[in-house]
Amino acid sequence: MPGPWVHRDISANGIRLHVAEAGSGPLVLLLHGFPEFWWSWRHQLTALADAGMRVVAVDLRGYGDSDKPPRGYDGWTLAGDAAGLVRALGEQRACLVGHDWGGLIAWTAAALHPRVVGSVAVLAAPHPLGMRRALLRDGGQRRASRYVAAFQPPWLPERRLTSGDGALVERFLRDWSGPDWPSDPEFDEVVRRDRAAMAIPGAAHSAAEYYRWAARSALRTDGLRLARALDRRIEVPVLALHGELDPTLLERTARLSQRWTAGQYRYHVLPRIGHFLQQEAPEQVTGLLTDFVHNT
Repeated sequence: MPGPWVHRDISANGIRLHVAEAGSGPLVLLLHGFPEFWWSWRHQLTALADAGMRVVAVDLRGYGDSDKPPRGYDGWTLAGDAAGLVRALGEQRACLVGHDWGGLIAWTAAALHPRVVGSVAVLAAPHPLGMRRALLRDGGQRRASRYVAAFQPPWLPERRLTSGDGALVERFLRDWSGPDWPSDPEFDEVVRRDRAAMAIPGAAHSAAEYYRWAARSALRTDGLRLARALDRRIEVPVLALHGELDPTLLERTARLSQRWTAGQYRYHVLPRIGHFLQQEAPEQVTGLLTDFVHNT
């Protein structure tokens, strides 16, 4: 996809990751969520580069033009992908900016690989242990997360994600957004591109594997070990942004995240915004990110 960025393939943590890169300066690594790919950061990619940063938007493992190995969709490996990418880009540290799954990866990388993480910004991404706590104690969050159960059977989720030229992807985008975004002229292009990205062979399976590991590891040894490793306060500055109307990750769940921070912590709720903050409110999100990176 041409634009004011450069496409590269980077070898990191044993796989090949596709990135789009722009600008020079301190490294900002943009990590997307479901059901998207690097392009969901197009507004921030160019604006942050213009503000004097080296900005890299990556296709996460299994998405877009990155490798789609049969395994490695656990929190340990995904955090290693992010940390390995920082080093492979020739940098010592980076600001990790993550949305949805990308935000969970950013939280995890900050705990497991603190030497390469200079700061963290998360969008629609409560701390993993905050999410775990909410699922145990908050019936509203459990109801909001029921869609995760649909990803657990073998093969069926992949078929559902790709059938009808990705009609389910469009449904997620519409149902999880705030009331204003679907009427935005840009929305149809977002739908078209995200549906096409999910149709790439292997992408739907990889996307489902993220949810499968998250659910199935909850009571397994690997998941419990990860929970113990994450149960520490992150020392670096953290910016948390959340949509007031996010129907999947509730705003009250996101508020639990501060418990696992020890440094500077900023929390902003965006009114009338749903799950896809960087696309629903690109100028507002870009302004908050720019200020955060410049002042940390």
